Order: sequence, then structure tokens, then C-alpha cells
Amino acid sequence: MKLPFKYRRVPYAEIRAFSVHILTASGSFMAFLALVAAAEGRFVDLWWWLAVAMLIDGIDGPIARKLNVKEVLPNWSGVMLDNVIDYVTYVLIPAFALYQSGMIGEPLSFVAAGLIVVSSAIYYADMGMKTDENFFSGFPVAWNMLVFTLFVIGASQTVAFLIVLAAVVMTFLPINFLHPVRVARLRPINLTIFGIWSVLSACALLLHFDSPDWLMWAVMLTGGYLFVIGGIMQMFPGLGHRSSD
Repeated sequence: MKLPFKYRRVPYAEIRAFSVHILTASGSFMAFLALVAAAEGRFVDLWWWLAVAMLIDGIDGPIARKLNVKEVLPNWSGVMLDNVIDYVTYVLIPAFALYQSGMIGEPLSFVAAGLIVVSSAIYYADMGMKTDENFFSGFPVAWNMLVFTLFVIGASQTVAFLIVLAAVVMTFLPINFLHPVRVARLRPINLTIFGIWSVLSACALLLHFDSPDWLMWAVMLTGGYLFVIGGIMQMFPGLGHRSSD
């Protein structure tokens, strides 16, 4: 007996829109590959996979807005899908990598990882995490970038733990942090610095973290700029505004 299936022709717009969700969801497979690499101690491979996931996260949003995915597929939440994958790639796997690497010895490794995953989960529930200018309010759980920098500089146990602790505290402070794409003020400079940081980070991976001093300093300085520029622009609201604004 045949079941009364109802077939309908799927509009091309829906196919295009759903393909963007598939692109976003592919980040979960990058996360899986990164997790396997971390578990096996292949930390260079881990960060390459997370870099691919970060690239996907950077391009899926603009594509979704270009194709009006939210309007075409109102019953599918790209925001929810993105948040699930972001938590894994930005938070959970970097926390596991930090623990697995032995950079912070026991028992502080458990404490650090616990602080990272719990504080970040709470942060994701904050509906006011974005300001009117698209800054993040509080440290935006960018643990992939922060933990990666700790790998590059070969941070000591004490330094690594103190940096983690400071970032966790700043998660809940009303300090602005930069979104390099969506914040309009100083966007060309911020995107340039982010691009330089990305190239330097790739160099560190190609060298398997056996980085010369100049490269470590360059990663720290460019990463430090991205870390503090949001707070600086918060202190100086006119910074980056055109005189005609």
C-alpha cells in the first residue's frame, strides 16, 4: 500500500538558502576533526581545522544576508545553528586543547577549563552581548584566538592561568570588545590588523610553534591590539568617527 506522500517542487531560492545552512553546519565537522586532533596531541592540525571553521563562520553570515536566508526559510534558525557551532569551536575545543596540552598543570588545568566553558555558556545566554555599534559587551569568548596565542608564545603555567582568569572576569564586565567586521569605526585599520594577525598565525602553524622571537612578539602585539582596541574606542567615543558625522 502506497502512503499518500505530498510532493512539491522546492523553489530555487529555498535550495540556495538551505545550502547556506549546510555551509554553516559544515563547521561542526571541522570541530570534530579538531577535537580528534587535540585528543591525539596533534595540536598544529587542531588549529588548522579551527582556522577553517573560523573562515566558514566569517563568510556564512554575509552570504546568508545576501540571499535573505532568514526570510526565505523562517522556520530554520541560522543564529541558533551558528551559536551551537561557535560554542564548540570558540570555547569547548580550545578549552580541551589547553587542558590536553599540559600547559597548565593539574589541578589548575581543570579549573581553567571549567571556568572557560561555564562562563562562556552563560555569556551566550546574554541577549545584550552586542552594543548599538556592534561591539561585544564583555570578553566575547574568543578562546580560540586567546588559547592559540598562548600556544604561540609558549606561555608558562602561571602566565597562562592568570590570562585565562583575567579573560573570564572580563566576560562579565561592561568593557567593549571589537568585532573586526561589523564595527564601522576604524574598520579599515581593524581589518588590516586582523589580516596581519591571521597571516602571522599561519606562519606560526607552518613552523609548528617553533617560532622566532619576532614572530611571537608580532602575534602578541597584533592580537593585543584586537583585544584592547574596543575598550579604547569605548573610552574615546569620537575615535574613528568622521568629522562630518
